[in-house]
Formats: sequence, C-alpha cells, structure tokens
Amino acid sequence: MATKQASQKGQKRLGSLFVNGVLILICLIWLIPTIGVFITSFRNSEDIYSSGWWTVFPHRGWVKVEEVRVPETIDVDQPFEVAGITADFATLRQGVVTPDGRKITWIGNKRSRLVIVEERKWVGFSARLTLDNYRDTLSGKEIRFRDASGNEITRKGNNLGGAFLNSIAVAVPSTIIPILIAAFAAYGFAWLNFPGRKLLFTLVVALLVVPLQIALVPILRDYTQLNLNGTYLAMWLAHTGFGLPLAVYLLFNYIGSLPRDILESAFIDGASHFTIFTRLILPLSIPALASFAIFQFLWVWNDYLVALVFLGDQNRVVTSALAAMVGEKGQDWHLLTSGAFVSMILPLTVFFALQRYFVRGLMAGSVKG
Repeated sequence: MATKQASQKGQKRLGSLFVNGVLILICLIWLIPTIGVFITSFRNSEDIYSSGWWTVFPHRGWVKVEEVRVPETIDVDQPFEVAGITADFATLRQGVVTPDGRKITWIGNKRSRLVIVEERKWVGFSARLTLDNYRDTLSGKEIRFRDASGNEITRKGNNLGGAFLNSIAVAVPSTIIPILIAAFAAYGFAWLNFPGRKLLFTLVVALLVVPLQIALVPILRDYTQLNLNGTYLAMWLAHTGFGLPLAVYLLFNYIGSLPRDILESAFIDGASHFTIFTRLILPLSIPALASFAIFQFLWVWNDYLVALVFLGDQNRVVTSALAAMVGEKGQDWHLLTSGAFVSMILPLTVFFALQRYFVRGLMAGSVKG
C-alpha cells in the first residue's frame, strides 16, 4: 500500500514538473521577443544596425582592432592589397575572413575608403544604453543618427508624443460612451417588459456578426455631408456604434443574473428604475463594466483602419504614427522599438488596473444559483 501511494505521489510530482516546464517554455517563447524589443529600444542606432540585441550580454564576437584608410590613388574596383590580403571593393564589402582568424571589412561606400580589421574575442557586458530613441520618437525636433553604412542622417522627429495624446483623446470617450449607453440598454432588456424586447435584443446581438468594414464608406459619406470627418466626434460616434453590440450582450448577461430579490426590495421601498440603476445595478456590475472597458479600450487604442478613414493625418493617432515611421522613413526603423513600447504603456496600465474584474466579468451569467 505504501509503495502504491509513493508511486502515485511520484507520478503526480512528475506530471506537475512536466506541466510547469511546458508553461515556463511557453512564457519564454513569448517573453524573449519582447525582451529583445525592449533592449533594442535603449540601444543607439549604430549598434542596432550592426549587431543583434543579444550582443549586449557576454558573448564571443568580432572586436575591431584596427582601422585602415585606403589611399585615393588606388583603384578599388581592381584587386589591391590591404591589411595583408588582396581583394577588390565588392569582396571586402561582404567581409573577408583570413586563415589567421581575422575579419577584414570595407565600411560604407567607395568614397569612405575605410577598412576595419576585427578579431574574434570574448566580449563582456557591452551595452551602450541610451534614451535617445525615446527622445527622438516622442519629440518633433530635428534628430541625427547613423545607419548601417556609417552615414549620418538628419531629419525631423516623429512627434509620437502628440499622437499619444490624440489616441487618449479618442480612446477614453470611445470607451466611456458605449459603456453608459450599453448599461442602460442591458438593464432595460434584462428587467423591463416592453413590446418587441426580444426582437430588439436579437437584432442587437445579430450586429455582432456584421463586419464593421461594410459600414465605413456609408458612414464616411454621411460624415462628409455633416462636416464631421477628421474630428474627434466622428471617432467617438463610430467606435460607440461598433462597440455597442458586444457591450449590450456582455452587460445583459451580467445584469440579468443579478438576484431578483434585491430589485424587488428596492421597488418595495419606493425606488424608481433610475434610482435602482444608479444605486444598485451600476455598483454591482463593476466586474462586467471593467471587462468591457478593457476590451473596448484595447480595441480602440490599437485601431488603425477606423482612425485612417475617419481621422486621417489631421489628428494622427499612435497606430497611424507608427505606420508612418515604417512607410515614410523606413531607414530609421530602429525607432519603432521605442515607439512600440510608448504605445504599450497605457494599454498595459489599464489592463493591470482592471484585471481583477476581468475573469469575473467574463464569467458573468455562466453559473446560476
């Protein structure tokens, strides 16, 4: 008997170790790219273009030991001797590894005339961390950086800070407005008797399967006639309309599962529907409200299509600004890492602030009694 119990405990322990190992592996698979982007966001442009983010940790790599200037009198298109080897520009541009373990590489274009000699050595923690990427991303001032060829590039900053504020101006009202409207509607569908209640609720739920893309052009035409296109009000109304079906459905499940005795006691005490809604329903529905707030805020914050159609470049949001950094100025892609983390700050704050209500809101109505 004791042997059997020991065997069962061993199997449970082995199963627990296997499950924990798999979970740790999954977490690492998700975390490693994020860690890489985070480290890259603090590296200078020259390091980003020349090496991977993992090179900030101790590793065996190429270390520059010498620089050689090629005289102007030498024709670099023909084989010539430099640093003990004979090669032409095209070969040196790719890098040549010599039998004695050196690597000889031409840096930049033909006019640079610069050749570096590297040797493979152990390199300790060599991070040259800086906040320049964040300053260049958030400000609209003139910035300078070096590309992979060592060329210095000067241009105007991206002003992601302004786009961040625009996203807040769009996301916060676009989250609060549908919550208020949907809470009233969910209370009505759950506790009020009126003609056509079931039909109207069915129509609202049916809107969940309608793609929002089919409504963009008609709404855009109406906005153009009303001179709303390119305004925050246009975004608030659009996101409210697109988010209401899910909000009503989610809140209906929660509000409809509240104990009837609470409402009947309030009616006996003479409370009106508005008083019951504001004094009882809203405080008791905080988990469901928080769950939808997370969904709606993250969806609006990460939205690109609706903002592109209704807002355009007049009041550029974070997603549009990040896309512009890729499309307009692809040569400074190193700033995307810092831009990505700037755009993640507020959504992560909202999620962690409301996460304790998240599961409770999603479980609303799943258990009776």
